[in-house]
Amino acid sequence: MNTIKLYIKSVGMLMKSQLQYPASFLMQTLAQLVMEAEEFLAVILIVDRFDRLNQWMPGDLFFFFGVMSVTFYLTEIFGRGITGNFPSLLRSGQLDTLLLRPRGVLTQVLCSAVDPRRIACVAVGAAALIIGSRMAQVSWTPLKALALAESLVFGCLLLLGLFLIEAVFCIYSVKSVELVNAITYGGRSACQYPIDIYPRPLRVMFTVIAPFALVMHVPVGYLLDKPLFGWPGWTAFVCPLAGAAVFALMYAVFRRAMRHYRSTGS
Repeated sequence: MNTIKLYIKSVGMLMKSQLQYPASFLMQTLAQLVMEAEEFLAVILIVDRFDRLNQWMPGDLFFFFGVMSVTFYLTEIFGRGITGNFPSLLRSGQLDTLLLRPRGVLTQVLCSAVDPRRIACVAVGAAALIIGSRMAQVSWTPLKALALAESLVFGCLLLLGLFLIEAVFCIYSVKSVELVNAITYGGRSACQYPIDIYPRPLRVMFTVIAPFALVMHVPVGYLLDKPLFGWPGWTAFVCPLAGAAVFALMYAVFRRAMRHYRSTGS
């Protein structure tokens, strides 16, 4: 409980510090809005060109895009410490100071940075989610609302787990490994569309290795009344747990890697 309070307090302080220059913050936020709007425009152009992709109608595609955008950018807002700060902390030797403090390294890394500019991207994703829901005529029930919430929460855990892969590589290589981005940022780009439109190798990659399909696409298929892979409805509540499993696995790997950490001596 104290750790959660510490994290909330740290996030509040970081938010206030970034808002000290409101004009700069506003311009950067607008830039994020434009970039994400361009991503959404790409989906609109696909919808305009094709009546459907396999079984998926235009509203379905907007819904998939919205779920991925909201999940990914919420994770980037609060998980920026892993993707943005950890490599620099390691290279500069500042990671050594975190080892001397009574809190866990990962907690301190998460408390070291937030990126509130990404709220613009979350807003675009939320708009796509609402538009897609209306176009697809989703019949909302308490169970469907629960399935969506579960997908978003465990999707964030999945992404944090995948971000930790880069952190682990950094511990051994003392620099970020761009190959990992093929799973994280590449996964975001690919999995904002239904997984079953891709060839088998990509379906296997994003179902088994980086299980975006299990955490997000299976619940979305349930919400749209178009079960992915023909799986029964109860899988929409079980499959997202894969996100928690990935995070738990990578956290264990991260802690083990920290035992082999050698200071850069800076």
